[in-house]
Amino acid sequence: MIQRRRRRMVAVDKPRKILVCTVCVIALVGLLTGYVRVFPSPRSSDSSDPHKLPTQHEFNYQKLSAEKKWTEEVAPPYLSKQQSSPHLPKAPVSLHKFDGASGNLDSEKLWKLPEDRDFVPCIQPSSNYTTPDKTRGYLLVRTNGDLNQMRTGICDMVAVARIINATLVVPELDKRSFWRDTSNFSDVFDEDHFINALANDVKVVKKLPKELSSGTKIVKHFKSMSSFKYYRDVIGSLWEEYRVIRAAKSDSRLTNNNLPSDIQKLRCRACYEALRFAPQIEAMGKVISLTLISIHFLASSACFSLFNVLIKFPILQLLVERMRSYGHFIALHLRYEKDMLAYSGCTHGLSNAEAKELETIRDETANWKVKEIDATEQRYRGQCPLTPKEVGIFLNALGFPSETPIYIAAGEIYGGVTHMADLRSRYPLLMSKENLASVAELEPFTNHSSQMAALDYIVSVESDVFIPSYSGNMAGAVEGHRRFLGHRKTISPDRRGLVHLFGQIEKGLLKEGSKLSNRIIEIHKNLQGSPRRRGGSVPGTKSMESTHSEEAFYTNPLPDCLCQRASQNVNTSIRESNRKFS
Repeated sequence: MIQRRRRRMVAVDKPRKILVCTVCVIALVGLLTGYVRVFPSPRSSDSSDPHKLPTQHEFNYQKLSAEKKWTEEVAPPYLSKQQSSPHLPKAPVSLHKFDGASGNLDSEKLWKLPEDRDFVPCIQPSSNYTTPDKTRGYLLVRTNGDLNQMRTGICDMVAVARIINATLVVPELDKRSFWRDTSNFSDVFDEDHFINALANDVKVVKKLPKELSSGTKIVKHFKSMSSFKYYRDVIGSLWEEYRVIRAAKSDSRLTNNNLPSDIQKLRCRACYEALRFAPQIEAMGKVISLTLISIHFLASSACFSLFNVLIKFPILQLLVERMRSYGHFIALHLRYEKDMLAYSGCTHGLSNAEAKELETIRDETANWKVKEIDATEQRYRGQCPLTPKEVGIFLNALGFPSETPIYIAAGEIYGGVTHMADLRSRYPLLMSKENLASVAELEPFTNHSSQMAALDYIVSVESDVFIPSYSGNMAGAVEGHRRFLGHRKTISPDRRGLVHLFGQIEKGLLKEGSKLSNRIIEIHKNLQGSPRRRGGSVPGTKSMESTHSEEAFYTNPLPDCLCQRASQNVNTSIRESNRKFS
Protein backbone atom coordinates (compact mmCIF):
# COMPACT_ATOMS: atom_id res chain seq x y z
CA MET A 1 0.00 0.00 0.00
CA ILE A 2 2.80 2.43 1.00
CA GLN A 3 4.79 1.53 -2.08
CA ARG A 4 1.76 2.14 -4.35
CA ARG A 5 1.21 5.55 -2.65
CA ARG A 6 4.89 6.48 -3.20
CA ARG A 7 4.69 5.41 -6.85
CA ARG A 8 1.55 7.56 -7.22
CA MET A 9 3.32 10.57 -5.63
CA VAL A 10 6.32 10.12 -7.91
CA ALA A 11 3.99 9.90 -10.91
CA VAL A 12 2.36 13.18 -9.82
CA ASP A 13 5.61 14.96 -8.85
CA LYS A 14 7.38 14.17 -12.10
CA PRO A 15 5.06 16.14 -14.41
CA ARG A 16 4.80 18.85 -11.73
CA LYS A 17 8.59 19.32 -11.78
CA ILE A 18 8.56 19.33 -15.56
CA LEU A 19 5.83 22.02 -15.48
CA VAL A 20 7.75 24.06 -12.90
CA CYS A 21 10.95 23.99 -14.94
CA THR A 22 9.04 24.79 -18.13
CA VAL A 23 7.47 27.84 -16.48
CA CYS A 24 10.88 28.91 -15.13
CA VAL A 25 12.48 28.54 -18.55
CA ILE A 26 9.69 30.60 -20.13
CA ALA A 27 10.18 33.27 -17.49
CA LEU A 28 13.93 33.26 -18.06
CA VAL A 29 13.53 33.52 -21.83
CA GLY A 30 11.08 36.36 -21.42
CA LEU A 31 13.41 38.12 -19.05
CA LEU A 32 16.37 37.60 -21.35
CA THR A 33 14.35 38.88 -24.28
CA GLY A 34 13.47 42.07 -22.43
CA TYR A 35 17.04 42.46 -21.25
CA VAL A 36 18.56 42.03 -24.69
CA ARG A 37 16.05 44.46 -26.15
CA VAL A 38 17.19 47.28 -23.92
CA PHE A 39 20.81 46.31 -23.26
CA PRO A 40 22.17 44.75 -26.47
CA SER A 41 25.82 44.19 -27.19
CA PRO A 42 27.86 47.15 -28.44
CA ARG A 43 27.26 48.12 -32.03
CA SER A 44 28.57 50.56 -34.51
CA SER A 45 27.94 54.27 -34.17
CA ASP A 46 25.14 54.13 -36.71
CA SER A 47 23.07 51.68 -34.75
CA SER A 48 24.31 52.00 -31.16
CA ASP A 49 21.58 51.65 -28.59
CA PRO A 50 21.07 54.98 -26.83
CA HIS A 51 19.66 53.29 -23.74
CA LYS A 52 22.61 51.10 -22.76
CA LEU A 53 24.62 52.11 -19.72
CA PRO A 54 27.75 49.95 -20.22
CA THR A 55 30.55 49.00 -17.90
CA GLN A 56 34.15 49.91 -18.63
CA HIS A 57 35.45 48.31 -21.84
CA GLU A 58 39.05 47.66 -22.84
CA PHE A 59 39.60 48.39 -26.52
CA ASN A 60 42.57 48.99 -28.78
CA TYR A 61 42.99 52.73 -28.93
CA GLN A 62 44.73 55.17 -31.15
CA LYS A 63 46.40 58.34 -29.98
CA LEU A 64 44.31 61.49 -29.73
CA SER A 65 46.77 63.15 -32.12
CA ALA A 66 45.06 61.18 -34.87
CA GLU A 67 41.60 62.45 -33.99
CA LYS A 68 39.37 64.13 -36.50
CA LYS A 69 39.08 67.90 -36.38
CA TRP A 70 36.88 69.09 -33.55
CA THR A 71 34.32 70.90 -35.65
CA GLU A 72 31.19 68.94 -34.81
CA GLU A 73 30.64 70.45 -31.39
CA VAL A 74 31.30 73.93 -30.04
CA ALA A 75 32.12 74.86 -26.48
CA PRO A 76 29.29 76.02 -24.23
CA PRO A 77 28.34 79.69 -24.75
CA TYR A 78 29.71 80.73 -21.35
CA LEU A 79 33.14 79.41 -22.40
CA SER A 80 33.17 81.04 -25.83
CA LYS A 81 35.46 83.91 -26.73
CA GLN A 82 32.42 86.07 -27.46
CA GLN A 83 31.26 87.08 -23.99
CA SER A 84 28.59 89.49 -25.15
CA SER A 85 25.33 88.32 -26.65
CA PRO A 86 26.09 86.41 -29.85
CA HIS A 87 24.90 87.70 -33.19
CA LEU A 88 21.70 85.95 -34.15
CA PRO A 89 21.54 84.94 -37.81
CA LYS A 90 18.57 86.13 -39.80
CA ALA A 91 16.35 83.17 -40.51
CA PRO A 92 19.08 80.77 -41.70
CA VAL A 93 18.06 77.89 -43.89
CA SER A 94 17.62 74.84 -41.68
CA LEU A 95 19.19 71.54 -42.58
CA HIS A 96 16.15 69.72 -41.23
CA LYS A 97 12.88 68.85 -42.85
CA PHE A 98 9.91 70.73 -41.40
CA ASP A 99 6.33 69.64 -41.16
CA GLY A 100 4.49 72.69 -42.41
CA ALA A 101 4.83 75.90 -40.43
CA SER A 102 5.00 74.16 -37.07
CA GLY A 103 8.65 73.30 -37.49
CA ASN A 104 8.17 69.69 -36.35
CA LEU A 105 11.22 67.65 -37.25
CA ASP A 106 11.25 64.14 -38.52
CA SER A 107 10.92 61.83 -35.52
CA GLU A 108 14.10 60.00 -36.53
CA LYS A 109 16.11 63.22 -36.58
CA LEU A 110 14.71 64.38 -33.24
CA TRP A 111 16.07 61.34 -31.43
CA LYS A 112 19.16 60.78 -33.59
CA LEU A 113 22.41 60.41 -31.68
CA PRO A 114 25.15 63.02 -32.18
CA GLU A 115 27.65 62.44 -34.95
CA ASP A 116 31.03 60.79 -34.38
CA ARG A 117 30.33 58.56 -31.37
CA ASP A 118 33.41 56.41 -31.96
CA PHE A 119 34.86 57.23 -28.53
CA VAL A 120 35.09 54.75 -25.68
CA PRO A 121 36.22 54.96 -22.04
CA CYS A 122 39.96 54.48 -21.52
CA ILE A 123 40.54 54.82 -17.80
CA GLN A 124 42.90 51.94 -17.05
CA PRO A 125 46.12 53.10 -15.34
CA SER A 126 49.46 53.13 -17.11
CA SER A 127 52.08 50.40 -16.74
CA ASN A 128 53.97 52.62 -14.27
CA TYR A 129 50.99 52.88 -11.92
CA THR A 130 51.46 50.96 -8.67
CA THR A 131 49.22 49.87 -5.83
CA PRO A 132 49.20 52.31 -2.90
CA ASP A 133 52.31 52.34 -0.70
CA LYS A 134 52.12 52.33 3.07
CA THR A 135 50.17 55.49 3.75
CA ARG A 136 51.55 58.39 5.76
CA GLY A 137 48.32 59.35 7.51
CA TYR A 138 44.54 59.68 7.28
CA LEU A 139 42.47 62.12 5.23
CA LEU A 140 39.07 63.11 6.63
CA VAL A 141 36.69 64.81 4.22
CA ARG A 142 33.65 66.93 4.95
CA THR A 143 31.74 67.34 1.69
CA ASN A 144 29.58 70.34 0.89
CA GLY A 145 26.75 71.22 -1.48
CA ASP A 146 24.12 69.22 -3.29
CA LEU A 147 24.36 65.60 -4.44
CA ASN A 148 26.45 66.25 -7.53
CA GLN A 149 28.66 68.82 -5.84
CA MET A 150 29.39 66.19 -3.19
CA ARG A 151 29.91 63.46 -5.83
CA THR A 152 32.58 65.35 -7.72
CA GLY A 153 34.17 66.53 -4.48
CA ILE A 154 34.45 62.94 -3.24
CA CYS A 155 36.08 61.84 -6.49
CA ASP A 156 38.57 64.69 -6.28
CA MET A 157 39.42 63.74 -2.69
CA VAL A 158 40.15 60.20 -3.89
CA ALA A 159 42.72 61.71 -6.25
CA VAL A 160 44.09 63.96 -3.50
CA ALA A 161 44.48 60.97 -1.16
CA ARG A 162 46.52 59.24 -3.88
CA ILE A 163 48.70 62.32 -4.43
CA ILE A 164 49.52 62.83 -0.74
CA ASN A 165 49.70 59.08 0.00
CA ALA A 166 46.85 59.10 2.54
CA THR A 167 44.32 56.58 3.76
CA LEU A 168 40.91 58.06 2.92
CA VAL A 169 38.21 57.78 5.55
CA VAL A 170 34.75 57.40 3.97
CA PRO A 171 33.63 61.04 3.48
CA GLU A 172 30.96 62.75 5.57
CA LEU A 173 28.02 64.07 3.54
CA ASP A 174 26.85 67.64 3.92
CA LYS A 175 24.09 67.94 6.53
CA ARG A 176 24.26 71.70 7.00
CA SER A 177 23.47 73.09 3.56
CA PHE A 178 20.21 74.59 2.28
CA TRP A 179 18.67 71.11 1.94
CA ARG A 180 19.35 69.92 5.53
CA ASP A 181 19.64 66.28 4.43
CA THR A 182 20.55 63.86 7.24
CA SER A 183 21.75 61.11 4.86
CA ASN A 184 25.06 59.41 5.57
CA PHE A 185 27.44 58.12 2.90
CA SER A 186 26.01 54.59 3.07
CA ASP A 187 22.47 55.97 2.66
CA VAL A 188 23.33 57.38 -0.76
CA PHE A 189 26.30 55.36 -2.04
CA ASP A 190 27.37 51.72 -1.96
CA GLU A 191 30.02 52.01 0.73
CA ASP A 192 31.54 48.53 0.44
CA HIS A 193 31.77 48.75 -3.35
CA PHE A 194 33.44 52.16 -3.07
CA ILE A 195 36.11 50.74 -0.77
CA ASN A 196 36.71 47.58 -2.80
CA ALA A 197 36.68 49.27 -6.23
CA LEU A 198 39.48 51.62 -5.17
CA ALA A 199 41.64 48.97 -3.48
CA ASN A 200 44.36 49.23 -6.14
CA ASP A 201 44.33 53.03 -6.04
CA VAL A 202 43.73 54.31 -2.52
CA LYS A 203 43.21 52.64 0.83
CA VAL A 204 39.74 53.55 2.09
CA VAL A 205 38.41 52.81 5.59
CA LYS A 206 35.00 53.36 7.13
CA LYS A 207 36.21 54.98 10.33
CA LEU A 208 39.29 56.60 11.78
CA PRO A 209 41.17 54.19 14.10
CA LYS A 210 40.18 54.63 17.75
CA GLU A 211 43.68 55.53 18.86
CA LEU A 212 43.61 58.53 16.48
CA SER A 213 40.04 59.68 16.98
CA SER A 214 40.92 61.88 19.96
CA GLY A 215 44.36 62.88 18.75
CA THR A 216 45.53 66.13 17.22
CA LYS A 217 44.13 66.88 13.78
CA ILE A 218 44.62 69.78 11.45
CA VAL A 219 41.56 71.23 9.74
CA LYS A 220 42.71 72.55 6.40
CA HIS A 221 40.84 74.61 3.81
CA PHE A 222 42.47 73.32 0.64
CA LYS A 223 42.93 76.07 -1.92
CA SER A 224 40.37 76.11 -4.70
CA MET A 225 41.42 74.64 -8.06
CA SER A 226 44.81 73.53 -6.74
CA SER A 227 47.51 71.73 -8.69
CA PHE A 228 49.30 68.41 -8.23
CA LYS A 229 52.35 70.27 -6.90
CA TYR A 230 50.28 72.08 -4.24
CA TYR A 231 48.99 68.81 -2.78
CA ARG A 232 52.29 66.95 -3.10
CA ASP A 233 54.47 69.67 -1.60
CA VAL A 234 52.28 71.91 0.58
CA ILE A 235 49.65 69.50 1.91
CA GLY A 236 52.04 66.53 1.85
CA SER A 237 54.43 68.38 4.15
CA LEU A 238 51.79 68.39 6.91
CA TRP A 239 52.53 64.71 7.58
CA GLU A 240 55.68 65.83 9.38
CA GLU A 241 53.51 67.13 12.24
CA TYR A 242 50.11 65.45 11.87
CA ARG A 243 48.76 61.97 11.25
CA VAL A 244 45.24 63.19 10.46
CA ILE A 245 44.29 65.95 8.00
CA ARG A 246 40.68 67.11 7.71
CA ALA A 247 39.55 68.76 4.48
CA ALA A 248 37.00 71.38 5.50
CA LYS A 249 35.44 71.41 2.02
CA SER A 250 35.62 69.11 -0.98
CA ASP A 251 34.11 71.02 -3.89
CA SER A 252 36.38 72.41 -6.62
CA ARG A 253 39.57 71.73 -4.67
CA LEU A 254 41.41 70.16 -7.62
CA THR A 255 42.20 71.84 -10.92
CA ASN A 256 40.53 70.61 -14.12
CA ASN A 257 43.60 70.46 -16.31
CA ASN A 258 47.39 69.89 -16.26
CA LEU A 259 47.32 66.89 -13.93
CA PRO A 260 49.21 63.62 -14.53
CA SER A 261 47.29 61.28 -16.82
CA ASP A 262 46.99 58.57 -14.15
CA ILE A 263 45.42 61.04 -11.71
CA GLN A 264 42.87 62.14 -14.31
CA LYS A 265 41.98 58.53 -15.07
CA LEU A 266 41.66 57.82 -11.35
CA ARG A 267 39.12 60.65 -11.06
CA CYS A 268 37.05 58.93 -13.76
CA ARG A 269 37.37 55.49 -12.17
CA ALA A 270 36.19 56.98 -8.90
CA CYS A 271 33.27 58.81 -10.52
CA TYR A 272 32.02 56.27 -13.04
CA GLU A 273 32.96 52.95 -11.44
CA ALA A 274 33.56 53.26 -7.70
CA LEU A 275 30.92 55.80 -6.67
CA ARG A 276 27.85 53.64 -7.21
CA PHE A 277 24.48 54.44 -5.69
CA ALA A 278 23.45 52.53 -2.57
CA PRO A 279 21.64 49.18 -2.95
CA GLN A 280 18.42 50.60 -1.51
CA ILE A 281 18.38 53.33 -4.15
CA GLU A 282 19.08 50.89 -6.96
CA ALA A 283 16.44 48.57 -5.50
CA MET A 284 13.94 51.35 -6.19
CA GLY A 285 14.69 50.71 -9.84
CA LYS A 286 14.26 46.96 -9.87
CA VAL A 287 11.26 45.23 -11.38
CA ILE A 288 10.82 41.49 -11.28
CA SER A 289 7.54 40.23 -12.64
CA LEU A 290 7.21 36.56 -11.79
CA THR A 291 3.57 36.56 -10.77
CA LEU A 292 2.85 33.45 -12.84
CA ILE A 293 5.17 31.41 -10.62
CA SER A 294 3.84 30.63 -7.16
CA ILE A 295 5.96 30.55 -4.03
CA HIS A 296 5.05 26.84 -3.74
CA PHE A 297 6.57 26.11 -7.14
CA LEU A 298 9.64 28.24 -6.44
CA ALA A 299 10.33 26.10 -3.39
CA SER A 300 10.76 23.14 -5.71
CA SER A 301 14.39 21.93 -5.74
CA ALA A 302 14.07 21.31 -9.48
CA CYS A 303 13.68 25.05 -10.13
CA PHE A 304 15.44 26.67 -7.18
CA SER A 305 18.81 27.12 -8.86
CA LEU A 306 17.17 28.61 -11.95
CA PHE A 307 15.22 31.04 -9.76
CA ASN A 308 18.50 32.14 -8.19
CA VAL A 309 19.71 33.05 -11.68
CA LEU A 310 16.52 34.98 -12.33
CA ILE A 311 16.59 37.09 -9.19
CA LYS A 312 20.25 38.00 -9.72
CA PHE A 313 19.77 38.94 -13.37
CA PRO A 314 20.05 42.71 -14.07
CA ILE A 315 16.56 44.17 -14.43
CA LEU A 316 15.45 47.50 -15.82
CA GLN A 317 15.19 50.54 -13.60
CA LEU A 318 11.63 51.06 -12.39
CA LEU A 319 11.32 54.75 -13.22
CA VAL A 320 13.12 54.38 -16.55
CA GLU A 321 10.98 51.40 -17.56
CA ARG A 322 7.79 53.30 -16.77
CA MET A 323 9.00 56.25 -18.84
CA ARG A 324 9.93 53.88 -21.66
CA SER A 325 6.32 52.68 -21.76
CA TYR A 326 5.51 56.07 -23.32
CA GLY A 327 8.23 55.73 -25.97
CA HIS A 328 11.32 57.88 -26.52
CA PHE A 329 11.51 60.49 -23.78
CA ILE A 330 13.29 63.66 -22.74
CA ALA A 331 14.75 64.13 -19.27
CA LEU A 332 14.40 67.83 -18.50
CA HIS A 333 16.45 69.14 -15.62
CA LEU A 334 14.17 72.05 -14.80
CA ARG A 335 16.23 74.08 -12.36
CA TYR A 336 13.30 76.34 -11.54
CA GLU A 337 13.42 75.68 -7.82
CA LYS A 338 13.28 78.12 -4.92
CA ASP A 339 16.93 77.76 -3.89
CA MET A 340 18.22 78.28 -7.44
CA LEU A 341 16.10 81.34 -8.11
CA ALA A 342 16.96 82.86 -4.73
CA TYR A 343 20.68 82.24 -5.19
CA SER A 344 20.83 83.55 -8.77
CA GLY A 345 18.49 86.50 -8.20
CA CYS A 346 16.43 85.57 -11.25
CA THR A 347 12.88 86.91 -11.02
CA HIS A 348 11.69 87.15 -14.63
CA GLY A 349 8.02 86.20 -14.86
CA LEU A 350 7.51 86.20 -11.09
CA SER A 351 5.16 88.35 -9.04
CA ASN A 352 6.47 91.10 -6.76
CA ALA A 353 5.62 88.97 -3.73
CA GLU A 354 7.56 86.00 -5.13
CA ALA A 355 10.56 88.19 -5.99
CA LYS A 356 10.52 89.63 -2.45
CA GLU A 357 10.38 86.13 -0.92
CA LEU A 358 13.45 85.05 -2.92
CA GLU A 359 15.33 88.20 -1.93
CA THR A 360 14.61 87.48 1.75
CA ILE A 361 15.93 83.91 1.39
CA ARG A 362 19.12 85.20 -0.23
CA ASP A 363 19.64 87.80 2.52
CA GLU A 364 19.13 85.23 5.27
CA THR A 365 21.42 82.56 3.80
CA ALA A 366 24.75 83.41 5.40
CA ASN A 367 27.07 81.52 3.04
CA TRP A 368 25.62 83.17 -0.08
CA LYS A 369 27.99 86.11 -0.48
CA VAL A 370 26.25 88.10 -3.24
CA LYS A 371 23.12 89.80 -1.94
CA GLU A 372 22.39 92.61 -4.41
CA ILE A 373 21.62 91.28 -7.89
CA ASP A 374 20.25 93.03 -10.98
CA ALA A 375 17.74 90.45 -12.23
CA THR A 376 17.48 91.94 -15.74
CA GLU A 377 21.23 92.11 -16.25
CA GLN A 378 21.59 88.59 -14.86
CA ARG A 379 19.01 87.29 -17.33
CA TYR A 380 20.58 88.92 -20.41
CA ARG A 381 23.99 87.55 -19.47
CA GLY A 382 22.49 84.06 -19.67
CA GLN A 383 22.93 83.47 -15.94
CA CYS A 384 19.30 82.56 -15.25
CA PRO A 385 17.61 79.19 -15.73
CA LEU A 386 14.99 79.08 -18.45
CA THR A 387 11.46 79.46 -17.12
CA PRO A 388 9.02 76.57 -17.70
CA LYS A 389 7.25 78.71 -20.33
CA GLU A 390 10.54 79.40 -22.14
CA VAL A 391 11.37 75.69 -22.07
CA GLY A 392 8.04 74.97 -23.78
CA ILE A 393 8.80 77.48 -26.53
CA PHE A 394 12.31 76.05 -26.90
CA LEU A 395 11.16 72.41 -27.23
CA ASN A 396 8.44 73.33 -29.68
CA ALA A 397 10.91 75.30 -31.80
CA LEU A 398 13.27 72.32 -31.87
CA GLY A 399 10.40 70.30 -33.30
CA PHE A 400 9.38 68.02 -30.44
CA PRO A 401 5.66 67.26 -30.84
CA SER A 402 3.17 67.85 -28.05
CA GLU A 403 2.87 64.12 -27.30
CA THR A 404 6.57 63.87 -26.36
CA PRO A 405 6.98 62.28 -22.90
CA ILE A 406 9.07 64.51 -20.60
CA TYR A 407 10.55 63.48 -17.27
CA ILE A 408 10.99 66.46 -14.95
CA ALA A 409 14.23 65.88 -13.05
CA ALA A 410 13.90 68.45 -10.31
CA GLY A 411 12.74 69.20 -6.82
CA GLU A 412 9.65 71.23 -6.11
CA ILE A 413 9.09 73.75 -8.91
CA TYR A 414 8.71 77.28 -7.56
CA GLY A 415 5.14 78.46 -7.96
CA GLY A 416 3.98 74.92 -8.72
CA VAL A 417 0.95 74.62 -10.98
CA THR A 418 0.90 78.34 -11.80
CA HIS A 419 4.36 78.46 -13.37
CA MET A 420 4.07 75.02 -14.95
CA ALA A 421 0.73 75.73 -16.67
CA ASP A 422 2.15 76.95 -19.98
CA LEU A 423 4.65 74.10 -20.31
CA ARG A 424 1.97 71.53 -19.43
CA SER A 425 -0.44 73.00 -21.97
CA ARG A 426 2.19 72.43 -24.67
CA TYR A 427 3.42 69.06 -23.37
CA PRO A 428 0.75 67.23 -21.33
CA LEU A 429 2.92 64.14 -20.76
CA LEU A 430 4.99 65.70 -17.98
CA MET A 431 6.19 63.00 -15.61
CA SER A 432 8.22 62.96 -12.40
CA LYS A 433 9.28 60.43 -9.81
CA GLU A 434 6.28 61.52 -7.74
CA ASN A 435 3.71 60.45 -10.34
CA LEU A 436 5.65 57.52 -11.81
CA ALA A 437 6.08 55.82 -8.44
CA SER A 438 3.60 55.29 -5.64
CA VAL A 439 3.81 57.03 -2.27
CA ALA A 440 4.84 53.72 -0.71
CA GLU A 441 7.62 53.19 -3.27
CA LEU A 442 9.04 56.65 -2.66
CA GLU A 443 8.55 56.67 1.10
CA PRO A 444 12.09 55.44 1.98
CA PHE A 445 13.61 58.39 0.10
CA THR A 446 11.16 61.13 1.09
CA ASN A 447 12.70 64.03 3.04
CA HIS A 448 16.18 63.05 1.82
CA SER A 449 17.05 65.42 -1.01
CA SER A 450 20.26 63.61 -1.96
CA GLN A 451 18.50 60.27 -2.34
CA MET A 452 15.66 61.80 -4.35
CA ALA A 453 18.22 63.58 -6.54
CA ALA A 454 19.94 60.22 -7.12
CA LEU A 455 16.71 58.88 -8.68
CA ASP A 456 16.56 61.90 -11.01
CA TYR A 457 20.20 61.34 -11.91
CA ILE A 458 19.55 57.72 -12.93
CA VAL A 459 16.64 58.64 -15.22
CA SER A 460 18.55 61.58 -16.70
CA VAL A 461 21.55 59.43 -17.63
CA GLU A 462 19.26 56.80 -19.18
CA SER A 463 17.04 59.21 -21.15
CA ASP A 464 16.98 59.45 -24.95
CA VAL A 465 17.59 63.20 -24.79
CA PHE A 466 18.77 65.21 -21.80
CA ILE A 467 18.07 68.95 -21.64
CA PRO A 468 19.16 71.11 -18.69
CA SER A 469 17.50 74.49 -18.24
CA TYR A 470 20.60 75.71 -16.36
CA SER A 471 24.30 74.76 -16.41
CA GLY A 472 24.63 73.85 -12.73
CA ASN A 473 26.11 70.89 -10.85
CA MET A 474 23.44 68.36 -11.85
CA ALA A 475 23.51 69.41 -15.50
CA GLY A 476 27.29 69.17 -15.70
CA ALA A 477 27.49 65.81 -13.92
CA VAL A 478 24.82 64.21 -16.11
CA GLU A 479 26.28 65.68 -19.30
CA GLY A 480 29.73 64.34 -18.40
CA HIS A 481 28.36 60.89 -17.57
CA ARG A 482 26.47 60.77 -20.88
CA ARG A 483 29.62 61.81 -22.75
CA PHE A 484 31.57 59.08 -20.96
CA LEU A 485 28.96 56.49 -21.94
CA GLY A 486 29.04 57.25 -25.67
CA HIS A 487 28.12 60.91 -26.20
CA ARG A 488 24.39 60.48 -25.78
CA LYS A 489 22.26 63.33 -27.02
CA THR A 490 22.41 66.28 -24.63
CA ILE A 491 21.01 69.59 -25.86
CA SER A 492 22.52 72.53 -23.97
CA PRO A 493 20.37 75.65 -24.37
CA ASP A 494 22.26 78.79 -25.36
CA ARG A 495 20.54 80.95 -22.77
CA ARG A 496 22.23 84.18 -23.87
CA GLY A 497 21.01 83.69 -27.41
CA LEU A 498 17.55 82.47 -26.41
CA VAL A 499 16.77 85.34 -24.05
CA HIS A 500 17.02 87.83 -26.92
CA LEU A 501 14.62 85.77 -29.02
CA PHE A 502 12.20 85.43 -26.12
CA GLY A 503 12.44 89.18 -25.58
CA GLN A 504 11.44 89.78 -29.20
CA ILE A 505 8.46 87.47 -28.76
CA GLU A 506 7.34 89.35 -25.64
CA LYS A 507 7.61 92.66 -27.52
CA GLY A 508 5.60 91.31 -30.45
CA LEU A 509 8.54 91.58 -32.85
CA LEU A 510 8.74 87.84 -33.46
CA LYS A 511 6.15 85.08 -33.50
CA GLU A 512 6.43 81.38 -32.89
CA GLY A 513 6.64 79.38 -36.09
CA SER A 514 9.13 78.26 -38.70
CA LYS A 515 11.19 81.46 -38.56
CA LEU A 516 11.80 81.10 -34.83
CA SER A 517 12.38 77.36 -35.24
CA ASN A 518 15.00 77.95 -37.92
CA ARG A 519 16.87 80.36 -35.69
CA ILE A 520 16.82 78.17 -32.61
CA ILE A 521 17.80 75.02 -34.52
CA GLU A 522 20.68 76.86 -36.18
CA ILE A 523 21.96 78.13 -32.83
CA HIS A 524 21.85 74.65 -31.29
CA LYS A 525 22.97 72.42 -34.14
CA ASN A 526 26.45 72.13 -32.55
CA LEU A 527 25.26 71.98 -28.94
CA GLN A 528 23.95 68.41 -28.84
CA GLY A 529 26.66 66.46 -27.05
CA SER A 530 28.99 65.30 -29.83
CA PRO A 531 32.70 64.85 -28.98
CA ARG A 532 34.88 67.88 -28.35
CA ARG A 533 37.84 68.72 -26.18
CA ARG A 534 37.15 70.14 -22.75
CA GLY A 535 37.04 73.92 -22.84
CA GLY A 536 39.96 75.85 -21.38
CA SER A 537 39.92 79.15 -19.59
CA VAL A 538 38.15 82.20 -21.01
CA PRO A 539 40.59 84.39 -22.98
CA GLY A 540 41.56 87.58 -21.19
CA THR A 541 41.23 86.19 -17.68
CA LYS A 542 44.24 85.88 -15.38
CA SER A 543 45.48 83.78 -12.48
CA MET A 544 42.77 82.18 -10.32
CA GLU A 545 39.98 83.81 -12.34
CA SER A 546 41.34 82.05 -15.41
CA THR A 547 41.39 78.67 -13.66
CA HIS A 548 37.82 79.09 -12.42
CA SER A 549 36.63 79.91 -15.94
CA GLU A 550 37.69 76.49 -17.26
CA GLU A 551 35.08 73.92 -18.17
CA ALA A 552 34.62 71.44 -15.32
CA PHE A 553 36.46 68.13 -15.64
CA TYR A 554 33.35 66.08 -14.84
CA THR A 555 31.26 67.95 -17.43
CA ASN A 556 33.55 66.75 -20.21
CA PRO A 557 36.15 64.07 -19.39
CA LEU A 558 37.66 64.19 -22.90
CA PRO A 559 40.52 63.80 -23.73
CA ASP A 560 41.66 62.40 -20.37
CA CYS A 561 39.22 59.49 -20.01
CA LEU A 562 37.94 58.91 -23.56
CA CYS A 563 39.90 57.56 -26.53
CA GLN A 564 38.97 57.15 -30.15
CA ARG A 565 38.55 53.51 -31.08
CA ALA A 566 41.16 52.44 -33.64
CA SER A 567 38.81 50.25 -35.65
CA GLN A 568 35.37 48.80 -35.33
CA ASN A 569 36.76 45.48 -36.58
CA VAL A 570 39.64 45.08 -34.15
CA ASN A 571 39.56 42.36 -31.51
CA THR A 572 38.28 43.74 -28.25
CA SER A 573 38.55 42.52 -24.72
CA ILE A 574 35.52 43.45 -22.69
CA ARG A 575 35.51 43.07 -18.95
CA GLU A 576 32.29 41.30 -17.98
CA SER A 577 30.44 42.65 -14.97
CA ASN A 578 26.90 43.71 -14.14
CA ARG A 579 26.17 47.26 -15.18
CA LYS A 580 25.78 49.56 -12.20
CA PHE A 581 24.99 53.22 -11.93
CA SER A 582 27.76 55.47 -10.71
